[in-house]
Amino acid sequence: MLRRIIGAAQTLHANESGAAMVEYAIITAVIAIVALSAAQSVGTSLIGVFNGIVTALTGI
Repeated sequence: MLRRIIGAAQTLHANESGAAMVEYAIITAVIAIVALSAAQSVGTSLIGVFNGIVTALTGI
């Protein structure tokens, strides 16, 4: 009985393909969150630039 439990534990420990998949999914999610935050920040900056252009053009 103990040998079967140890054998099953060794088999589970040897099969790490699922763990690698989860790690890649986490890395992909973090990269996506960073990219979305950067895009939002750039968008906010562009709104300020365009508002400045509109204000300058309105004064002409």
